[in-house]
This record gives sequence, C-alpha cells and structure tokens, in this order.
Amino acid sequence: MVFATPGLWVRFPRGTSTEKRMYEMYAFTTGCDPCSQTQRSKLQHRRARINQQINKEMRMRAGAENLFRATTNTKVKETVALELSFVNSNLQLLKEELEELNSNMEVYQTESEAINVPMIPLGLKETKEVDLTVPLKDIICEHYGEDSSLFEKEIKEFMELRQAMRTPSRNEAGLELLMEYYNQLYYLDQRFFPPHRTLGVHFHWYDSLTGVPSCQRALAFEKGSVLFNVGALYTQIGARQDRSATAGIDRAIDAFQRAAGAFNYLKENFSNAPSLDMSGPSLCMLVRLMIAQVQECVFERVTLTTQDTHFITQLQVAKEAARVSDVYSLVLQTMSQTLVKDYVPFSWASMVQVKAEHFRALSHYNAAVALCDHTRKYLCVSVKDDEGGDEESAKALFQFHVSTPAGPPLSQVLRDPEDRRKLGKAHLRCAVIRHEEAMRVHGLCKILRKMDILQEVLSFVYKRSLDKYSEMDREDDFEETAEAPEIHSQTQHKPDITAPNFSTVPVTDIFQRLGPLSVFCARARWGPVRVVSLQRGDGGLGLTLRGDSPVLVAGVVPGGCAQEAGLREGDYIVAVDGEDFKWAKHGEVVHILKSCSDRGVQLSIITLHTHDTQVGVVVSLCLDACVCVLHLICVCVTSH
Repeated sequence: MVFATPGLWVRFPRGTSTEKRMYEMYAFTTGCDPCSQTQRSKLQHRRARINQQINKEMRMRAGAENLFRATTNTKVKETVALELSFVNSNLQLLKEELEELNSNMEVYQTESEAINVPMIPLGLKETKEVDLTVPLKDIICEHYGEDSSLFEKEIKEFMELRQAMRTPSRNEAGLELLMEYYNQLYYLDQRFFPPHRTLGVHFHWYDSLTGVPSCQRALAFEKGSVLFNVGALYTQIGARQDRSATAGIDRAIDAFQRAAGAFNYLKENFSNAPSLDMSGPSLCMLVRLMIAQVQECVFERVTLTTQDTHFITQLQVAKEAARVSDVYSLVLQTMSQTLVKDYVPFSWASMVQVKAEHFRALSHYNAAVALCDHTRKYLCVSVKDDEGGDEESAKALFQFHVSTPAGPPLSQVLRDPEDRRKLGKAHLRCAVIRHEEAMRVHGLCKILRKMDILQEVLSFVYKRSLDKYSEMDREDDFEETAEAPEIHSQTQHKPDITAPNFSTVPVTDIFQRLGPLSVFCARARWGPVRVVSLQRGDGGLGLTLRGDSPVLVAGVVPGGCAQEAGLREGDYIVAVDGEDFKWAKHGEVVHILKSCSDRGVQLSIITLHTHDTQVGVVVSLCLDACVCVLHLICVCVTSH
C-alpha cells in the first residue's frame, strides 16, 4: 500500500526559532508548495494537467462541430467527422485517467499501521489564474473617484491570496486559508460588483470528478467553488485520521460532519451551478456519503470502547453495524439516480456497495456471537437477579429483529442453548453470504483490487465468520439452516450536519481604504467630491454632526456659516484639510472643527444619492427630452 507523505503543517513546538516561525507565517499565507513531491501534490498536479488537456480537447471538439455544421463540402465533412472521432476518443481516455486519479483513495488515507476500512475522500476543484488588476483599477477610478495607482498594494495582496488558496495544505491551516479567501470575496462583491454591471472577468473552474471546465462571470460561482473545496478538504482531513484510537475517530467524525455541512450549505444557497459536481443531485449524494462515513466512524468508536461482552451490549453493536449498512445502502440508491449514475466514479459506487454488504455481514456476525457465546448465566444482568436479567434480555431480543424468527418463541430461545445455537448459525450463514457478496463486488472493480488494506479487511472478517460457522456446525445437524430475519438498525450517536461557521476566520477588508462599506460600496451612488471652506462665525459653525465613519451632516442652521459655505443636510465629511476622514469618529471631527483657526478648515464633502434622488434625476432628464422634442415639433409646424 502506498502511504501519503504528510502535508505542510504550520504549527511548531515550543522553542521554535524565529526563522521557523517566519516560515510558518509564510506557509499559511501562500498555501503549500505545489511543486513539493508529496503523493498528494503529485496527484493534484496530474489532475491539473489532465484538466488542461480535457479543456483543450473540448475546444477542438467545439470547433470541429461548428465546422461540420457550417460546411457543405462532402470531403470536408468526412475529414471533420474523422477528426471528431479522434477527439472524442482522446476525451474518453482522459476522463478515464482522471476518474482513476479521483478514485485513488489510498493517497489520502492515514499512515497508521492499524487496519481500517478506507474512507472516500474528494479531490479539490482546480481553477485557472485570474488577473483582476485592470477591472479593479477601473472601478476604483470610475466609481470611487480615487487614484487607482494608490491601491496597487491591495490589489496585489488579494491576487496573492487567490493564488495561495489554489494549493491549500491538507490541515487546519489550509482550511483557514480557504475560509479567509471566501470571506474576502464578500467584501470584493460589495466593493466591485454593482447590480447591473459585470467586470468582464471570467472565473474558470474544473469539475472535481470529470475535469470538464466551467466558466462564469458571476462571483457566486467563485464563492461556490471555494466552498466546495472547503468541503473536499474536510473529506481529505477526515480520511487521513488514525482511527485506531478514539481521539482520531472523533477528529474524523468532526471532519466528515463539517464536510457534509459545507456541501449542504452549498446545495441550499447556490443554484444553477454550471458544473455537475455542484449540482443539487451531486451535492445531495455527497452529503449522504459524508453522513455514512460519520456513521461508520461511530461504529468503530463503539467497537473500540465497548469492553462489556454482555448479551445486550453485543446486540447493540450488531444494531450499530446494521445502521451503517442502511446509510450506505441509501447512498448507493442516490448514486443510482439518473443524473448521478453516469457521473459518480465506478470505484465510488463499488466501495459504497462493498461497505453496505460488509457492515450487514458484521451485523449478523455480532448477532451470532451474542446468541452463541453467552450461557444463560451471562444473559442475565447479574447472577443474583436471574429473573430480572432474563426479562431485560428477552426485551432486547424481541426488539432486535425486524420480523419474528421462525421456530420456537424467543423466550424459549433465551433459555435453550440449542435454540440459541440454531438462530446464531442462521445469522452466521447470512454473514458469510454478505461477506462473499462484498468480496465479489470488490473483485469487479480494478481500483479496489489495488487497495491491499481493503482486501485484507474483507478477507479477515470473511475467514472469521467461516471459522465461527464451522464451530457452530455439527455432523448430526440434519435440519436445514433457517433464514435469519433482518436486524433493526439503531445508533447511539446520530450524525450531525455541521454548517460552516465563517466567523471563525475573521478577516479585515483588504480594500478598507476606500471607506466604510455602508457608504462606499458598488451599489451606492454619490455626487462628485465638493471642497468647501468653513469658517467660524459669531454664532458658531452652524451645523450639527451625527454618526461615525463617515460623519454625517445631520442639520444646517439657516443663514449660518455652514449653509453659506455650501454644506447641506445629508452630506458626508470624507476629508478635512486634505486628510482622509472616511473612517473618522464623531469626536475626532468635532474636535478638529472646534479647534480650527480663524482661517477655517477645508472640508471634502460628498452627497449620497438615494434611490428617490436617482429616479428624480432620470425623470427630470426624460422630461427635458420631451420638452426638446415638443419644441422641435412646434418649430417644424410653424415653418410649414
């Protein structure tokens, strides 16, 4: 089995040198090195290369199809048709290669030597580089009226952040990097994406499983793709946990629940996704898959922490295994739907089916152990309370099966070792059959056959069930083994869908120098900056101020100094004597104005246009145009 090399961790032990801590800060800001030769980075690099080749082949196919439809020349049509067959063949090969890469689950598994059934992780979506320099500078200049060259540092910082989030490290630092970029996209949307205008920037992302490129101008596509990668990264973190100890199991449960929350949030808040991996049916499948993996971890924790071998405890373990089988069966049904069936990798569907059969077999095996390995003494809660123990055990057994088993009453089964042996043997027979089906499905998938640890797990539990069945079998047992009924599924820990908490990674608006977002945003409109000279008179300045960042002129005294200077109610003070005051507090502005000299102060003022003001301007312009048209008509009539 090929084990993954650990990713770039950014936490160092106490006593770490300053140079290492500086490296830690750099690693968090820039993401992991895409050229580092870890197994995961190699896999991601190959995935990116195949995505680019698929993109190239699809462009060639689109051009060939257009030529085929446009031409009327028979020879040209034949040549183009031949070229199309080659392109489609190459595309199919590339998609199969990409599917094999996406099915490479071993790379993301834990390095522990403990034997655990592998989990299904999800690869990250790839994206092209996007240069936002020119569009952002245009908005800064045209909309905000600022010198765009003064914001080159902020633009560079944002571009570096986007570049870093393309290659996040596979740990908490990588998650924080993705969340930081996602939160910055909120500010970018508010600052630079007006409702009725596009920046002309295209965001290119590749499908996580097929590599098919998608392109949109909407920033929502960028946000959705980043959120998808948050969920995908959680799946990789969950898959790499050492589940041989309860701490690792708990971390895996937390990671898979957060992955389910990210995919569920994406499904509920982002619609009309251009790529299949972000479509509703696919996201629904991913949420159910993550929940199933959480349930599997819960079963592992129950078996790891259960020291009691009491009859009722063994039945509860069997119910936990049945629950895991049920949720994986539900995932398999989702994967069989029309919109998802041809999209999900065959190895994923095979793995889910193997797990559904595997855990159903474990359920029947634990039921057999509970029935066959416990004498009547241990069926009781205590030896002293034999009657009460029988009562509780009988109740547990009555609620254990979906339907009543054929044969003697369950109360008699509890008291008769031979009846318990026969019912246990029936469960073992079901366990063996389920194990054989799991191994058959495993053998049909080339990808799963390469996973040595999965083969080892399946072979071990199959042999264990066979040995137990042989132990229960007798030469004089001529009766045909009965069919064991199905087992009720029940869990002690119901999985949660943990929604993403974006506030855990607080960020500062990179473009905060443009001013407070409540006023200086892409949706707001304001008039040109007016510079007024305000001097103190005998009656004071003649104005009332209110609010912070920026300070608002709440009132102007009629005939006062402020009105004479040109100030109006509703104006915002953005600068005082050339110094930027967009973020100034109320007290700061009041202090400056009170302490001004006899020559006064120069205030830079803007007036925010409300919706009514903008509508009024439009109506006024329309009326002026109508008057001009009427005037022209009158002139023409008079001349005639």
